[in-house]
Amino acid sequence: MTLMEFFGCAFIAFGPPFALFLFTIARDPMRVIVLIASGFFWLLALLISSILWYAVVPLKGQLAFGLVFSVLFQEAFRFLFYKTLRMADAGLLMVSQRSENEHVDIRDFSNKHIMAYVSGLGFGLIAGAFSIINVLADMSGPGTIGIMGDSKYFFWCSAFLTLCFILLHTVWGVIFFAALDRKRYIPAALVVAAHMLISCLTLLNQQSSNTNSTIYLASLLPAYLLLAVSSVAAFYTAGGNLKNVRAAVVCRQGRYEID
Repeated sequence: MTLMEFFGCAFIAFGPPFALFLFTIARDPMRVIVLIASGFFWLLALLISSILWYAVVPLKGQLAFGLVFSVLFQEAFRFLFYKTLRMADAGLLMVSQRSENEHVDIRDFSNKHIMAYVSGLGFGLIAGAFSIINVLADMSGPGTIGIMGDSKYFFWCSAFLTLCFILLHTVWGVIFFAALDRKRYIPAALVVAAHMLISCLTLLNQQSSNTNSTIYLASLLPAYLLLAVSSVAAFYTAGGNLKNVRAAVVCRQGRYEID
């Protein structure tokens, strides 16, 4: 039973992100490189956060302290990765032109939203892995939680929150990079504020128990609502519109319309 729970939660958390990686990134070596590089920048943010948490001894027991500075460092390193990627654009374009036989799509460098999407997914995947890996290890057995007054919904809530944060990082990457490219700093600031808000709401999950499991909804519902809003914003930021969606649906159905 615990093994089934392990695989179920793992597939909930990483199933859709893995599908995104498989169908949109895996075949292109340059996208894979950018994905790994963005994950490395997230690890640097985690390292700096850990050093700060370890150094400030009086506040080591306060989870909110570590969470707030972790979010700030993550967004700072998202900005640093944006600057690094923009400085490397010329070099990446040159490499792509010399690698025509390696499935490198030159459109990746003319359409900057693609690389923003890839870097956001890299941020999300490594963040999700670090947030749930210990939980997955615990749920694999030999027992499970819920007997000693803990909430029996802890595991699936962790899985759905991990999935949500991975997807949020993906769409936040598109919005954040586009805002900086266009020098519109309010959307970039809103990304930071949204990240801080949803992360702080997860602190409420500490109060859950078998008799008060609905507290998880206080973080899950706002997180998925924000994901829906952010996804629509990223869609329009990348140049999408309802006419394009309708045209794609018509093409998939094998119908062609002439305006």
